[in-house]
Parts: sequence; structure tokens; C-alpha cells
Amino acid sequence: MKKINSGIKARPRFSLLLAALVCVAAAGACKHKHAEESEALSATHPWRQDVIVNREYVAQVKAIQHIELRAFEKGYLTHIYVDEGRFIKKGQKMFQVMPMLVQAHYDKAKAEYEATEIEFENTEKLFKENVVSATELALVRARLKKNKAAMDLAKSHLDLATVSAPFSGIMDKFQVRRGSLVDEGALLTTMSDISKLWVYFNVSEKDYLNLAGKNKGKDDPIKVRFIMANGQEFKHTGIADTIEGEFDNETGTIPFRATFPNPERLLRHGETGNVIIREKLTHALVVPQKATYEVLDKRYLYKINAQGALAATEITVSHEVPHLFVIESGVTEDDLILLEGLGKVHDKEIVKTKIEPQEAVLKSFELAAH
Repeated sequence: MKKINSGIKARPRFSLLLAALVCVAAAGACKHKHAEESEALSATHPWRQDVIVNREYVAQVKAIQHIELRAFEKGYLTHIYVDEGRFIKKGQKMFQVMPMLVQAHYDKAKAEYEATEIEFENTEKLFKENVVSATELALVRARLKKNKAAMDLAKSHLDLATVSAPFSGIMDKFQVRRGSLVDEGALLTTMSDISKLWVYFNVSEKDYLNLAGKNKGKDDPIKVRFIMANGQEFKHTGIADTIEGEFDNETGTIPFRATFPNPERLLRHGETGNVIIREKLTHALVVPQKATYEVLDKRYLYKINAQGALAATEITVSHEVPHLFVIESGVTEDDLILLEGLGKVHDKEIVKTKIEPQEAVLKSFELAAH
């Protein structure tokens, strides 16, 4: 009886063990099936399309006119009619320097001229009455002209004591203060005409040849944009209208100059930023950026052969645009490349792939942007 009872008790235990093994086997089968499904990695072909690329260059802003205003005469600075940073109109009085000797020279020259003028009038009357000769009248007339020239010269020196704006523009800070004794040629301030701006930037030899080749024989100017120091784009478009005649052998660049309108006077002389030249590349070969990886400043992607084997391939990128790289060499549009899962695989590994069409890849970029 005891043996029969122990056998009956063992059967439930065996049944439970068998059920557990079945569950484990089923779970393993499900896991294996899921793993097989997840092994199919996305792949695609490089394709060609038109892209707009931005060539960016560090730039320096210069006013179309930027000059130093200096004292013409030595003397005390008696008046300052303007303020720092203000817009000054052409001909507007800015500084008054009272010369120490020029005023006296002018007063003396003026008095001598007036005395000679009276003498000439009297001599002319006497000549008409045949009292003096024509020679004496000519001598007085010559002396009158001489004194007139001396008075005009003294007046010119006196006028130079008033410094006026030679053009309309923005005034910089004061270099002297009212009451200061200034020497001849002393710097008073600087002034800039910023109605238009010249923006200077250096272009590499390769970019210069590309730009020159595309614009050869065309009347279309090279249009450029300017990115200000705060990262915002200046709303007016500039024209790259001047190129210097020689390359800098040390840097391998050639200076360009672009002219920008600045009606709001937002940009000032001496600012910095970046010049952007937008260029359209037609029928350019592109690959998704996420299909590449970088090792020691070199960029690679995985090519997939007919057997599904991966081959790490170095590529040369000519331009970078949102989500895409423009390819110069290393891959063709006939190649199949791995699109995702680059960190889970290694070179020469055989993988299963599912090919994503170009439209699906581009749509994924739009979804990622949102």
C-alpha cells in the first residue's frame, strides 16, 4: 500500500515538471522568433538630388567711409557741438578750436586790407585829376591785391579752427574734452558712413575656383548673406563685387569684399560675423547622415554585398546639409548601404536587411523634425 501511494504522489510532481519544460520551450521559441524578426536591419541605396549648400566664411565689417577727424590748428577746444555715437549730417559743426595766434593774424590782415582799400580809392581819385601817375595807381592796386590774398589766407586758417562733418555718418567717442589744449593734427574723434558696408572675408582656392567657374561668362553677381554675432541673419542681401588680385601664400586664401546696404544702421564698423554663400548642387549624390560613422576624423559606412556581408568603407564628404551628406567619393548609387543599427554590427558580418526606399527615408526625416 505504501508503494502504491508514493507512486500516486510522484505523478503530480512529474506532470508539473513536464508543464514547466513545455512553457520554457515555448518561451524560447517565441524569443527566437522575435530575435529572427529583429535581425532584419534597414538598408537603402544612395541617391541623387538637388541640394542647397551653405559655404560659410568668417567676416569683418567695415564702414564704406571711416576717417579720423583731427585739429587743423593749435589752440584751445572751446566748443563741442555733437555727442558720441550720434548721427551727424554733412556740414554740421562738430568742434571749435580757438587758435592762439590765427585770430590775431586775421584781424591784422583784415585791417591792412581795409587801409590799402581806402588808399587805393584816394589814389584812383587823384589819378583821375591827373595828380598821380598811372604807375603809382598800379602799385597801390598791386598792394591791395596782396593784402586781400593775405586776409583770405588768414580767414582760411581761422575757418579751419571749426571742424565740420565731411559726410553724413556716425560719430565715435571723444578723444579730447572741452577746454583741452590741442596741437595741430591732434585726433578729435573718428567718423563712419555706415549707409553701406563693406564685408571682407577670405575664400579658399578650391572655393574660389568653383565660384569663378560657375559664374564665368555670367552677369549674375555672387549674392551673399551675413550672419551676425548673435546668430541671426542680417535681413539685407549683399553682393560680392570685389576680389583682390593675389592669393595669400601663407593661408592659401584670397580676400573677397561684399557690399551690403544698411539703411537701418544696424551694423557698425568693426563688427564680426559670418558670410554665407548659398550654392545649388544639381544631381548630387547623397546618403543619410545616420548611415555613417566617424573614426579618427574619417567617415565610414557599411556596404552590403549580395550575400549580406558588411564591408566598412571610407567615404569622402564634400558638403553637409540637414540629415544628409553630399558624397564626393567612396560609394555609388548602385551600392546598398546599412541605414540603421551601425553600433550593433561589425565589419564582414552577415546580416539580414530590409530595403527602405528613398521616399520612406526622406519621410522619416520629416517625422524626426517634429
